[in-house]
Amino acid sequence: MSREPGCNRWLLFAACAHLFFLLPPLRTRAFAVSVVPEGAEDETELPVLQKSQKSGTISKISRELKEIVFIIQSQSNSFHSKRAEDLKRDILKQAADLGKELPIVLLIHQMDGHEGAWTILPLMRDFSVTYGRNSSWIFFCEEDTRIQVVKLLETLGRFDGSKEWFLGKALYDEESTIIHHYAFAENPTAFTFPDFAAGWALSIPLVNKLAKKLKSEPLKSDFTIDLKHEIALYIWQKGEGPHLTPVPEFCTDDVNSYKVDHCATTFSNFLPLCGEPVKKEDVFVAVKTCRKFHGDRIPVVKQTWEREAALIEYYSDYADISIPTIDLGVPNTDRGHCGKTFAILERFLNHSSPRTPWLVIVDDDTLISIFRLRRLLSCYDPNEPVFLGERYGYGLGTGGYSYITGGGGMVFSRIAVQKLLASKCRCYSMDAPDDMVLGMCFSGLGIPITHSPLFHQARPMDYPKGYLSHQIPVSFHKHWNIDPVKVYFTWLAPNTEESLNGKKAGYNREDL
Repeated sequence: MSREPGCNRWLLFAACAHLFFLLPPLRTRAFAVSVVPEGAEDETELPVLQKSQKSGTISKISRELKEIVFIIQSQSNSFHSKRAEDLKRDILKQAADLGKELPIVLLIHQMDGHEGAWTILPLMRDFSVTYGRNSSWIFFCEEDTRIQVVKLLETLGRFDGSKEWFLGKALYDEESTIIHHYAFAENPTAFTFPDFAAGWALSIPLVNKLAKKLKSEPLKSDFTIDLKHEIALYIWQKGEGPHLTPVPEFCTDDVNSYKVDHCATTFSNFLPLCGEPVKKEDVFVAVKTCRKFHGDRIPVVKQTWEREAALIEYYSDYADISIPTIDLGVPNTDRGHCGKTFAILERFLNHSSPRTPWLVIVDDDTLISIFRLRRLLSCYDPNEPVFLGERYGYGLGTGGYSYITGGGGMVFSRIAVQKLLASKCRCYSMDAPDDMVLGMCFSGLGIPITHSPLFHQARPMDYPKGYLSHQIPVSFHKHWNIDPVKVYFTWLAPNTEESLNGKKAGYNREDL
């Protein structure tokens, strides 16, 4: 939620439970897949014995390949769906040379009728029913994961598929963190969870076990904040289920790195750029603040990222000409700030240039790189209703909705704001959690939430180093117990190399 002005400690609003949407039952669809193995040779030149050996090897690989169900953690936005389809084609291209029977590749956003499909666990019963008899593994990956299918088969082949396995690249907290509800406070490093970017796998016996548990004990109506951690917790079941088994062949190094020879997976860890970056004048930035933070938070914004923004306004409960701030006539509240956010949306639509296609709403303690955001937005169509940021969920096990958490920044295309305000969906109270109300509204309008892991609701120290190591972040949030100016210049300020090509640079990132 917007955890700014008024600005009490971040609270989770269980009072929103009555806002749930009831969605139709989940239906899955199976999709075929395609793959090109390295070193494919012309069989006409092989001796008879060698041809026979190769034929037997291909037959074995083909048999093993069809026992894997590939799940791409995709999104419906046109930019993301295209990347997922490209990955699907690449998998199928490799698989096509390995035998006649191809594996199944599913795109999560194409699984109709379930708002919470991206949270994975609600799909387990359908996976079990559909694939529980004829498959051995379900392999999950992100749209930017790159897979070497033969190496993946070799890697999975080391594990007995008749047993319960939870495989992935292990992440862990170095200290307890708010995004994980301070779990394992006495020894945070003891619990590991998968880095989705490297891909992760569940054996079918484990899928069947999870499906059985979900049938007898449906998921609680609760928040989804860090999915990878929450899935690992659910599988672990306080020691009754398996821990994550680390797999060194599941990698997040870039495909061109010298380190990847042993890797079955790699990751495209660069900042997307689709043509020229969006112009400065095409991004309007709205900063939410309140009078009591004019003296400490606003100077940080002016010291760091304000200079990157061509169009920026500060919205407060008090007009201060020295900043300057604009009083929207909405009293400050101790939490939620829904009334203020909707007033900002109205102002953007009615008072900004109609040619400004993008709106960004941030808190006064958000640290953001407008430079990187402009690059990222080059990949999104402003003529589509886009609502972009770090995605959370509420009550998705039983209906519910997704939302963009406000502290990391919420990005709207103008058409998304138009559709929202043309509807009758509004705050149920002035201090309602604005980000959750927006998620509820967009869900009701059928406008999908678009997730980017480059936005962050918390501070760098609240995330595993391994997770941040393959990112070029766009934002962080909170000044608590850190030097926010140092955090900005360490993590978010563009350097010369990045300005030229958008590649990940060698930042000197100290513990912050």
